[in-house]
Amino acid sequence: MAVTHISDDSFEQDVVNASRPVIVDYWAEWCGPCRQIAPALEELALELKDRVTIAKMNVDENPRTPIKFGVRGIPTLMLFKNGEVASTKIGAMPKSKIKEWIESQIA
Repeated sequence: MAVTHISDDSFEQDVVNASRPVIVDYWAEWCGPCRQIAPALEELALELKDRVTIAKMNVDENPRTPIKFGVRGIPTLMLFKNGEVASTKIGAMPKSKIKEWIESQIA
């Protein structure tokens, strides 16, 4: 499964009510570091498809959810388990570090 694109309106269904962990990538078109990690997230979405969902939320198009969760910088990655934030990472990281973080949280 590829990366899922979510919105303020679909957040509850796609993330809060999800049956497995969800990584939400808060990003924007103009954000260089966001574009830098996008290919890694696409690859990880395929590699980890049976264990976690990776979702992207454009903060310019969907302002309510980032405000609700206190997103102050992008890219911000939040891992949701059972509808709650379990872990957060801010800033660009290499694919290996993103994968290591995800696997340490969903093991």
